[in-house]
Amino acid sequence: MSTAINRPMPIFLSTLIATFGLAISISAHAQNTTSVYPVKPIKLIAPVAAGGGLDNIARAVAEKLSRSLSQTVVVENMGGGGGTIASQAIAKAPADGYTLMIAYVGTHGTNPAVRKLPYDAIKDFTPIGMIGATPNVLIINPELPIKNFKEFVEYAKKNPAKLSYGSAGPGTLTHLGMEQLKLAAGIFMVHVPYRGVGPAYTDLLAGQTQAMLPTLFAALPYINTNRVRGLAITGAKRSSAAPTIPTFKELGYSGFDGQQWYGLVGPANLPPAIVSKLNAELNQVLALPDFSEKMTSDAMTLMPMTPTQFTSYIKDDIARWAKVAKDRHIEID
Repeated sequence: MSTAINRPMPIFLSTLIATFGLAISISAHAQNTTSVYPVKPIKLIAPVAAGGGLDNIARAVAEKLSRSLSQTVVVENMGGGGGTIASQAIAKAPADGYTLMIAYVGTHGTNPAVRKLPYDAIKDFTPIGMIGATPNVLIINPELPIKNFKEFVEYAKKNPAKLSYGSAGPGTLTHLGMEQLKLAAGIFMVHVPYRGVGPAYTDLLAGQTQAMLPTLFAALPYINTNRVRGLAITGAKRSSAAPTIPTFKELGYSGFDGQQWYGLVGPANLPPAIVSKLNAELNQVLALPDFSEKMTSDAMTLMPMTPTQFTSYIKDDIARWAKVAKDRHIEID
């Protein structure tokens, strides 16, 4: 008569089985979590103070996403440091899809190109999707004896000490874009930096400075009332909001594609299923007629993209402004 012997399972085998079971449990939990996402309110950080273009975009997107996701999307304003404070907060947030941010050319374009930041604009974020962009426009004080872009370049070359331009501050798009123009056109203008675009407009309108390269959205009220004169815009094609103003490309200046763009990002390592869902929902928002009409009236071109395309766009924009900064020896601590 034989007797069965109950031998203990080898330790390594029991450990392997336990680990495998845990992995399956975690995977199943993760899949279940992403499949029902979102189950609680989402915080959408606007890296600026309340009011203004970016804040308005954040609230318009939040309203539409709240409806499509059947979950509240709450906008939280977190200004300071040109978007640095908000970007740091997002970079350190849990990668669960419940803390997102409206990134823009400052946080993920010009600042990374010229400043030493406490975050990595590529490695510390998950690009979800592009919202859109508004071109920048070269405007001048209408008292200048200049009617078009060609006359502007000729005047600047003949009067190198008479022209100055205002910007929203060192390293901003309003600064780097003009430095790109100076280099391409072979002209000289004195840079006068301000703490924001508001004071820069005040001095331009008063004739204290002569030129500026702000967003078309912000410049339209002044252009339409002839308080400034628009000469050229950035981007691939003319804007329907200002169809009489030619692009730099039309005028023979290639590479002036820099725009004030806005997109949706989250912390690094967001689950692919959440990224995919948010991208699909965002692109559906961009396709809504009322949303599109509102953004178009604000001189914005909507630019739906996949996460991969948006990632490439961010990398290309940083490279664009890094080259301008290098060529013009611009580095800001």
